[in-house]
Amino acid sequence: MSFALETENLVKTYGSVRALDGLTLSIPAGGVYGVLGPNGAGKSTLFRIALGLVRPTAGSARLFGAPVGGTTALRRVGAMIETPRYPPYLTARDTLRMLALESGAAGKADIDYWLERVGLGGAADRKAGVFSVGMKQRLGLAAAFFTRPELVILDEPTSGMDPAGIQEIRALIRDLADKEGVTIILASHQLDEVRRVCDRVAIFSRGKLATEGSVETLTGGRARLRLTVSPVDKALAVLGAKGEPDGPDNVLAAIERDETPGLIRALVEAGVEITEARWREADLETAYLGALKTETPKTQEPADAG
Repeated sequence: MSFALETENLVKTYGSVRALDGLTLSIPAGGVYGVLGPNGAGKSTLFRIALGLVRPTAGSARLFGAPVGGTTALRRVGAMIETPRYPPYLTARDTLRMLALESGAAGKADIDYWLERVGLGGAADRKAGVFSVGMKQRLGLAAAFFTRPELVILDEPTSGMDPAGIQEIRALIRDLADKEGVTIILASHQLDEVRRVCDRVAIFSRGKLATEGSVETLTGGRARLRLTVSPVDKALAVLGAKGEPDGPDNVLAAIERDETPGLIRALVEAGVEITEARWREADLETAYLGALKTETPKTQEPADAG
């Protein structure tokens, strides 16, 4: 397996504070990889080190097998770290032209195509200074993608967007990963979006890796039917190995959706009263909060280095 980004015992300190505390992580090439954690967990610091913006205090990091900071590796990477800022007097099209000149991609980048693809086709000649936060995010995404890098690092890519915009960008990210083979690493506080778009997830806590794995493994992999019933023990007897308690009045049933009518009938015939039944989708929040409770490191990253 090839890896897009690898770290080994990576440490970054700011004075007496450890932003990263011995982080060892291997992010495979291909697919969408989520990096989760509260503010101050070390996500942005990892990204800044990967992009050569700051140097690690100790340990090592590699992009595509090469030490971070090298020009060759960085030319294979696009990024949007935090809220993008561009000269307010430049239009969206001129902003990308400027970036193309700086990156050596002038004449190669299809600027109009990427503006259209992120939803800014109709605003290509508007100045960035009048853009909303969501529009600036879209321009930042175009800037990250338009040189067609092999790896794209995104920090809160849908911040400031409305639900329709979030859905558009989610579809774009999956399309780039699935059809064009781009590796995408993203950090987000929107756990449901991460569940929907990512293949694997790492959860950070105060500069350390709390847990890592596929989204399917971390969430339990499937939706379950949650029933409010009485008595619970009788409902669990009907469910057998497919059931588990979920509080004093509820059970969770690991069944397929087309099994629901048969289960309801079986419960009623067994004398179980059913007050409510609803499907609970696979839940990344439970895994996230559980990982943070399990991990109890002694260091913390500055809040502005999230």
